[in-house]
Amino acid sequence: MGSQAEAGRGGPQSGARRTSRLSGRVASVATKTNQLKLHHLRPAEGSKRKKIRVGRGEAGRRGKTAGRGTKGLKARRSLRPGFEGGQTPLQARLPKLRGFKPHNRQAFTVVNVDDLDGFRDGATISPDHLREQGLARKRGRIKVLGRGEIRKALTVEAHAFSSSARTKIEAAGGSCVIVS
Repeated sequence: MGSQAEAGRGGPQSGARRTSRLSGRVASVATKTNQLKLHHLRPAEGSKRKKIRVGRGEAGRRGKTAGRGTKGLKARRSLRPGFEGGQTPLQARLPKLRGFKPHNRQAFTVVNVDDLDGFRDGATISPDHLREQGLARKRGRIKVLGRGEIRKALTVEAHAFSSSARTKIEAAGGSCVIVS
């Protein structure tokens, strides 16, 4: 008789299907109140794992060295910043100084067209004249660039001319002479 009573109450021998712990609980609550609430939700079985607590005394399995072995880099707390596992790190692979300087660069002292407007009309201006006036360095080559305007016809001698400087000098009635 006891077994029939258990069967009527929905015990283990009853024909009711057995679901997982979580879904059965949620389903039973949902059917009773017909409303699923936030506090009924739980993570799926086996989806959450307890964190392994290491270094909590020598009696435990992961005490003392906490499963990291003895000494060495991997036993330390962390690697130093920039460490790439023994590969030459980025800061050592990059050049120490910024930029690049070509070994065959030709350096010029720059003189602009508006600087030449101070000479008298029809004059021949050599590199020596530019050095005497303080427009160029004592040594080195001179290049004339096209900043500004020129209104006088001058014969300008220099080591190099920009295309705009050449057109402005020739438009004013002057000429450009390249010296070596």
